[in-house]
Amino acid sequence: MTAPHLVVVADDLVWATRLEGQGRTLGATVQRIGGPNHGAALTAALATFDAARGDLVAIDTTARSYAPIDLVRSAVEAGGRVLALAQHDDPELRATLTAAGAERVLAYRALFERGHEILAGLLGLPVPPVGSIETPSSATTTEGERR
Repeated sequence: MTAPHLVVVADDLVWATRLEGQGRTLGATVQRIGGPNHGAALTAALATFDAARGDLVAIDTTARSYAPIDLVRSAVEAGGRVLALAQHDDPELRATLTAAGAERVLAYRALFERGHEILAGLLGLPVPPVGSIETPSSATTTEGERR
C-alpha cells in the first residue's frame, strides 16, 4: 500500500510549512496548494484521492484569498476527507465547518501542540516516538523536572 496523500490548502506560510513538515515526517505524500486558483488545484488533487489509503485535505480557514467553507464543501463532495484549521474562539465558524462536512475542526494551538499525533491518526500512520529525531522531545526531562 502506498503512503497516504496530505493536501495542504493554506496561504499562511507558517501553518502551511508546519503541516507540510508534519505530514512528511509521518511518511505522507504532501502537496501544498496555494496561489489564486485554489478550487481548480484542489479538484485536480482530489481526482487521485483514495479514502482507503487515508488521504486527507487540510484547509487553513483564516485565508483571505479563497473561501474556506466553500473549499471544505467542494472537497467533501468530491470524496475528500477534510481537516479544517480554525481559531479556537470562533464556535460559529467551527460549527459551520463541521456542517460543511469537515471530518475534524482543529484549533491552531492543537496543531502546534499535538499535530503529529492528530495527523497520524487521521492519516492512519504511526506516531514517531517522543524524543526521536522526527518529533520534539516533551517539555519534561527524564527526571520529571520542567525545562
